[in-house]
Amino acid sequence: MDQLVLIGADVAGISLLTWTYFRRHRRRDLVVAFLGVNVGVLAVASTLGSATIGAGLGLGLFGVLSIIRLRSTEIDQREVAYYFAALALGILGALPGPVLWHSLAFMALLLLAVLVADHPRVMRRHQRQELVLDGAVLDRVALVARLEGMLGARVHQVAVQRVDLVNDTTWVDVRYETVPPARRRGHVQAPRETARTSTTGAAS
Repeated sequence: MDQLVLIGADVAGISLLTWTYFRRHRRRDLVVAFLGVNVGVLAVASTLGSATIGAGLGLGLFGVLSIIRLRSTEIDQREVAYYFAALALGILGALPGPVLWHSLAFMALLLLAVLVADHPRVMRRHQRQELVLDGAVLDRVALVARLEGMLGARVHQVAVQRVDLVNDTTWVDVRYETVPPARRRGHVQAPRETARTSTTGAAS
């Protein structure tokens, strides 16, 4: 009976996880991946739990699954968190603990941690971008001032990835905090710059 309750909780949990992910990020391919990983782990771990197999093999299975890398597409750290949440939900649903509510509580805690941390209102002003700037900028102070004027934000960290003196470009990875319009009006706006955005990152 406890096993059926845990399987039902896993189904409810992975449904909530994937529905929330798709609603926020609109990647259908990863919804399929999360569901497939969860159901697959649930099935395999349930079989291992009912057989006379040592715990070492179960831990080895978890280790193998935890290093799977699908190299056909790139996933960011947020999606890695969803991936591991789907993996952990499957294991918690397949291997009941000594007390039923312990497993249910851990499932709820896992969902709460991922869904709340990924909420659009959590640290929504903190952003990350990779930019290609026109001009080879070697002065770090001037680079930060240029980025702040261009983005209308306060730059917290900037990493220069490449300075191309031949093509006169600068590749940077910048982490910044957007400034509310009310605060922005109190500052002198820097001249607008043009940049070619190569990759737009997720919220830090």
